[in-house]
Amino acid sequence: MKQLFLSFFFVYILILAQEPLIQNPYGRNYTFLNGKWKFEVDPYKSGKKNEWYEGIFMDRKQNYKWERIEYNFDKSKTIYVPGDWNSQSEKLFYYEGLLWYRKIFDYKKSNPTNRIFIYVGAANYEAEIFLNGHTIGSHKGGFTPFNFEITNYIKEKDNSLFISVDNERKAEYLPALKTDWWNYGGLNRDVMLIELPSTFIRDYFIQLKKDSDKEIEGYVKLDGNKLVQKILIEIPELRIQKEFSTDENGVAHISLKTENISLWSPENPKLYQVIIKSNEDEIKDEIGFRRIEVKGNKIYLNNKPVFLKGINIHEENPIRGNRAYNIDDAKMLLNWAKELGCNFVRLAHYPHNEFMTKISDKLGLMVWSEIPVYWSIDWNNPITLNYAKQQLEEMIQRDKNRASIIIWSVGNETPNTPQRHNFIKALCEHVRQFDKTRLISKAFNSFYERKENSFTKIFDDSTANLMDVIGLNEYVGWYDGLPDKCLKTKWEINFNKPVIISEFGAGCLYGLHGDSLTIWTEEYQEDFYKKSLEMISRIPNLIGICPWILADFRSPTRLLPEIQDGWNRKGLISEKGYKKKAYYVLKKFYETIR
Repeated sequence: MKQLFLSFFFVYILILAQEPLIQNPYGRNYTFLNGKWKFEVDPYKSGKKNEWYEGIFMDRKQNYKWERIEYNFDKSKTIYVPGDWNSQSEKLFYYEGLLWYRKIFDYKKSNPTNRIFIYVGAANYEAEIFLNGHTIGSHKGGFTPFNFEITNYIKEKDNSLFISVDNERKAEYLPALKTDWWNYGGLNRDVMLIELPSTFIRDYFIQLKKDSDKEIEGYVKLDGNKLVQKILIEIPELRIQKEFSTDENGVAHISLKTENISLWSPENPKLYQVIIKSNEDEIKDEIGFRRIEVKGNKIYLNNKPVFLKGINIHEENPIRGNRAYNIDDAKMLLNWAKELGCNFVRLAHYPHNEFMTKISDKLGLMVWSEIPVYWSIDWNNPITLNYAKQQLEEMIQRDKNRASIIIWSVGNETPNTPQRHNFIKALCEHVRQFDKTRLISKAFNSFYERKENSFTKIFDDSTANLMDVIGLNEYVGWYDGLPDKCLKTKWEINFNKPVIISEFGAGCLYGLHGDSLTIWTEEYQEDFYKKSLEMISRIPNLIGICPWILADFRSPTRLLPEIQDGWNRKGLISEKGYKKKAYYVLKKFYETIR
């Protein structure tokens, strides 16, 4: 028992010891390490360092003909970063395990006193970084960024950078062993070097004060050996220019008042240039200011009730059939949502790349952002809970200045048990430590039917009391009866809270036609949407809907030949970008809502 406790303790310390994130990496002096990398597949993890082997990351060369070195990355094949390995090689399509990446690069600092960091947008799932034979750091979690300082290890010439990435699924991980999406392995987002002054602006949080539309508040945090200094905040368009002092920890708490803020909204996605200056550093960001709050059973945006016209999105480019990772992917997916008539998107079921939230800021799309506490996980395992807290913290740290994000979600479709309740309660408390300005939700599917009337659905889950907003996933007419059942079904919600139908949908193959009772046809999906929308409109406390899903996406659980072929077909747009008939039903519905 003592040994088990110690293992939990050391894992807990390891998780919390992650180096703090550098806020807004794309606003810094950065150099991409994207492009071609050498790689080797290592399913038995034989390249890892152990008691008898120094590790493949030492990148040894054969200097004498009798030397036995069982790798040679100079002769290895190449793979593109960012990008998942599954879609880049037929042999790696189903591969789950360890893969080694290597990049050789030169780098000369612009100032000899500057500090250098390596920043990885995401690596699925467990990553270790090695530079010039030195162990730099490790990270677990497939959808959140991480960075490490490499100032003392980088050279001007021939740096040998190794990153090992292992996407093996494990019961204690998040997500756990089973998901309904592809387990894309690899360096799925940008990898870059960031060069910063010896004392730099590590972090900042600048948003409207809760319950105010005239006061901006937050903080700026410095990192370095000169932590006590003056910080200047400028918002030129608002004619704001104010100086603050940092304390001995490098933190300055800021408060700015103005009468002239144009509040961000879907109709007016206004962003202001915010400039932060310290003695040695300067950073610019585009930030929108808006209020989001719950009053009774409604959501208010800038003191006005709002109806969320949404759609779910996976971080996947369906046309390429791989992980979405760049700004063009974000623009394609989010513009599809705008064309549909959406003012809201749920980025399911994990934190998407930061281009998704930045483009949402510009397009005026409100965002639900989520961590992969998905289906059944190990609710009693403190290691799993700490992974969830870490992913929540990293998601919030990265995106806390984005006006588009209105909801942090702590999970999806989890079983209604006391252990789950305690786990989710701990996550809600963790969110509120970092951000009190946004709403908390979770997608529930725990409802039951009245015994004397199977057409009455009752939602009653004690964990809903922890939420600001209730998300409900329901599939009446698909997994539960035929579409006609929607016309008879009634709903009871035992909470005076806003309700979002966070999922509903039906699968169909684009181009497959038949009558409305022939499953997998466009006509079935079309009829399902017509009847579902009629039913959903009668649900109490309804303040938004978010159908499942914008586009077809890959899933290893979908095996039906000639229909699914490894794709979840609930998309309103096919994997080739063609709109299905149900797309136009939803679009027309959204056009009728003011």
